[in-house]
Amino acid sequence: MTSANPTEAGAVRIALAQVSTQVGNCIANADRVIETISRARQELGARVVVFPELTLTGYPPEDLLLRHDFLAECDAQIERIATAAHDMAVIIGAPRRMNGNTGIHQPDDTPAALENAAIVIDRGQIVAHYAKRALPNYGVFDEKRYFKKGREACVVEIDGVPLGITICEDIWESKPAEEAAAAGAKVILTLNASPYHRHKTNERARVVSQRVRETGCPIIYVNLVGGQDELVFDGRSFVADQSQIISKLPAFKESLGWVDVCPDGRITAHGESHHWPKGEEEVYSALTAGIRDYVRKNGFHGVVLGLSGGIDSALVLTLAVDALGAENVLAVRMPSRYTSPMSLTDAAEQCAHLGVAMETLSIEPVFNELKSSLSGLFAGLAEDATEENLQARTRGVLLMALSNKFGRMLLTTGNKSELAVGYATLYGDMAGGFAPIKDVPKTLVYALARWRNAHKTGEHAPIPTRVIEREPSAELRADQRDADSLPPYDILDQIITAFVEEDQSIEDMVAAGLDEAIVRRITRLILLNEYKRRQAPPGIRISRRAFGRDRRYPITSGFNPAA
Repeated sequence: MTSANPTEAGAVRIALAQVSTQVGNCIANADRVIETISRARQELGARVVVFPELTLTGYPPEDLLLRHDFLAECDAQIERIATAAHDMAVIIGAPRRMNGNTGIHQPDDTPAALENAAIVIDRGQIVAHYAKRALPNYGVFDEKRYFKKGREACVVEIDGVPLGITICEDIWESKPAEEAAAAGAKVILTLNASPYHRHKTNERARVVSQRVRETGCPIIYVNLVGGQDELVFDGRSFVADQSQIISKLPAFKESLGWVDVCPDGRITAHGESHHWPKGEEEVYSALTAGIRDYVRKNGFHGVVLGLSGGIDSALVLTLAVDALGAENVLAVRMPSRYTSPMSLTDAAEQCAHLGVAMETLSIEPVFNELKSSLSGLFAGLAEDATEENLQARTRGVLLMALSNKFGRMLLTTGNKSELAVGYATLYGDMAGGFAPIKDVPKTLVYALARWRNAHKTGEHAPIPTRVIEREPSAELRADQRDADSLPPYDILDQIITAFVEEDQSIEDMVAAGLDEAIVRRITRLILLNEYKRRQAPPGIRISRRAFGRDRRYPITSGFNPAA
């Protein structure tokens, strides 16, 4: 029994399956596919269901694709899906072995004959496949390590409607879509695992609209959703017709949309066209989605974090509560002799407002024992960053103990600005399982905090106003301020964006009005601290270039433009 409107005479109803998958869990992913096919059949009356790129494996499966047993499991699950879709047409992303090849590396160490494919199933039979033609090998992508590129267009006719198929990067080039149209396609389906970063939505819409103009074909864009390690897939599947977006699925959540397609390519959209968040709302949504999926997909029931009374940990606490629920978050105050009463008060107030359990563990006894143990070796030497780092490492040890004992993932609270210049302590405040704001510059931390307070759901704003307004400090020595070690954050973040994300030279930055001495000092710090970032936990990517998968600099290097 379907609750959707009847299909127009001669039209085919196509469901857009915006699903979240788990990398490597082919059986669970196939279960989700089969469940979605059933829903599309019963609730929508759909004849065709389109799934994202590499739905079966999750994206990116990385070196799992080199395993014979993994690929064999993929093959088995495709057969199971085909059996379940006995009266339906299904187009699903999966790896496809060419000529029965196992996918294991060949003797010459070249990747096996494996395709990033769209498998077309109709009424229980595999009737066609399409191999992705444009294999991205930049940023977070390294598909040429695993796949052979396809060379031919694919058009399948389902109940009289010719459907062209492309996969993700294909749509960013003109040729694959143009050749599909030339081969007779009236509508183009594009299967995507397109990860989120800020401003990506407008780029996608612009590119897809350009392909519509070039081909004259409407495009149905189906995207993966959910978090996978550093990456977040934002969904936002849509349908573009004559350069207009006529249907939008929601951002950062699973959804099942549908359209009716006539043999001449005319499309009728159904259901709600959803609001897509922008600005701080968009970033905040990405961060909560990333936390939720990383924690749950790795089998943890909750998280723990150190709550200092500062802006970074305050934002991470709020994100964690919004992602997982207050009952699954434990906050720990860890005062020292340098912790101000204001910090303790603000931390307690935030926990009360959010309904979060809070514990207090003073680090003074452990810190004093460590200093005592080192006193002989350190005799006659002045205190310096060594003692500051001991405090941070004491906190890290205690928090990891809580994580181990209670099975809660430890969230670190460092931001991109601090991680860039090494204003963080290895095995101290960098210790943990996941770094939610690792790619969030300090200026954006403040913007997100203000946005979340402006959208409070209860009587109290989640982050105390004083936490946002006070001057930031690590509180590792008396009267310490971040400004003692770093330039103002608005200046620092400009330099980091220019040097890390845009590859600008020192001359470029100085020409743009930045102080040369500050630029040279900060770029030098960024390069020197690569060794720290290599040892940091993974964190959510929200920028065009984050520290991690898509910025791979050597630790030992003679490159020093600041010299």
